[in-house]
Amino acid sequence: MCAALGLSPTPATQVIARDRHAEYLYACASVGATIELIATEIRHLARSEVGEAEEPFAPGQKGSSAMPHKRNPILSERLTGLARVLRGYLGAGLEDVALWHERDISHSSVERVVLPDASLLTLYMLRKATGLVAGLVINAERALANLTEGSFGLVFSQAVLLALVGSGLSRDEAYRIVQRDARVSWSSAGPCVRYWRGRRRTPLGRRARPGLRPRALPRAHLALHRRALGHRGRRGGAR
Repeated sequence: MCAALGLSPTPATQVIARDRHAEYLYACASVGATIELIATEIRHLARSEVGEAEEPFAPGQKGSSAMPHKRNPILSERLTGLARVLRGYLGAGLEDVALWHERDISHSSVERVVLPDASLLTLYMLRKATGLVAGLVINAERALANLTEGSFGLVFSQAVLLALVGSGLSRDEAYRIVQRDARVSWSSAGPCVRYWRGRRRTPLGRRARPGLRPRALPRAHLALHRRALGHRGRRGGAR
């Protein structure tokens, strides 16, 4: 077996140092933390006021018992909680590293629980996370509306700033213009494009016109999304 796995004997005391066991538990906890990161993002995107993503939802499945309109992200919440369990196992594994003269067996009772449990739990989380991501429902139109309408278009302030700088304004002057218009837009709950269009009517604004077109702003941010995602992607309510 050792030859098949490419392993060779290692000189050791009566008890092998437990740092390698702790390292294994860290690997499990790290996988769990990454899954938790994904699950937490899905939970945020699934909120009713955001509505950009949903977990797979079977026909006839019920959501919130109190609010029928809600589709609770129960799988994402489950994975988030289980990631905490894996981190707890890591803490127990680190406690096992310091042994008395590397001879006591205080680690044994801990490892009989945490090693098999952490291994099985990591496998379970990977399988569930794979199914979650594979069946994730993306509401692309809602995501675009949140960017362009929900934020009044303020997320494109950098693109407008660069367009004004490219037209000949100093960066400080352009920054103050965009900052002022953004504050007015936010306080009045009006689309900031309306104020930036006014900049297009100035001599410098006309020179920066290609970068100030309302339709051009989102496209500039999405120009490299296919390369970042590694595939062509899908339109509309893609899954």
